[in-house]
Amino acid sequence: MEAESTLIASPREADLAGLSALVYDLGERLLASERKLCTIESCTGGGIAQAITDVPGSSGWFECGWVAYSNAAKTRMVGVPAELIEQHGSVSEAVARAMVEGGLAHCDADLALSVTGIAGPGGGSADKPVGTVCFGWQERGRDARVETQHFDGERHDVRLQAMLHALSALLAHEAA
Repeated sequence: MEAESTLIASPREADLAGLSALVYDLGERLLASERKLCTIESCTGGGIAQAITDVPGSSGWFECGWVAYSNAAKTRMVGVPAELIEQHGSVSEAVARAMVEGGLAHCDADLALSVTGIAGPGGGSADKPVGTVCFGWQERGRDARVETQHFDGERHDVRLQAMLHALSALLAHEAA
């Protein structure tokens, strides 16, 4: 009798499966409440929007997404004040808040999430090392929530962890 081979998913494959599960859960909740989401991404490079649009039917709950990678794009596309970026840096809770508020101001979504960070391998500093990521979440008509997380690993790892955290925190807030 031949031994049966068992495939074990790599940590990245498991994380991608987790990302997909988060997106499906979020989609079900937003569809049930008839709300739509927009994303404003920097260091994740549109990865959250891609994960969302990989799901059939996501047009029923996903309004739009911006990849505002440069400081100029953050200002031009979603209205982040250049002075705010100059004062706090593009990787800051102040900028994450302005990104999420600007996203809602520029579309018809009910919810927004923003991500800005340093995925590496370069670009970090003593104050903001590689892996520093700032997040913003806002529901229309409510105050934005922001936070900063620090992730380990290479560029891909930081970006994937940021995407997982952004969606997990949004789902946790939606369940509350």
